[in-house]
Amino acid sequence: MSSENKGVTQIDKDELKNILSASDSNKIVIDVREPEEYNDAHIPGVPLIPMQTIPDLLEGFDKEKEYVFVCRSGNRSQNVSLFMKQQGYEKVENYDGGMLVWDGETKQGMEKHIQNASDLKTLKNS
Repeated sequence: MSSENKGVTQIDKDELKNILSASDSNKIVIDVREPEEYNDAHIPGVPLIPMQTIPDLLEGFDKEKEYVFVCRSGNRSQNVSLFMKQQGYEKVENYDGGMLVWDGETKQGMEKHIQNASDLKTLKNS
């Protein structure tokens, strides 16, 4: 069940699973960990945008879309969510607990690494 931390909605693993499995979801899930962490194990279909590259890619985000950020424990993704809110992006959520509590399917290797703002526009809702 979702809660709130510093104005950011926190979702749990069941809510994230529902978002990922819903064909009508309007939320885009993004992994903000480092490439090595993502390579070790990530949620299939979820693209990587390392936390430190978010400010450089800001122009590619759409203020009308909804984003859910994922990291190892929920701390970095919470910081990204707070940063996005400070930049005027209101539709952001944090996956609380991160990959440490994820018990769903995972995949190894690089699947989709977003490295420029124009690539962000190609992201589909989950």
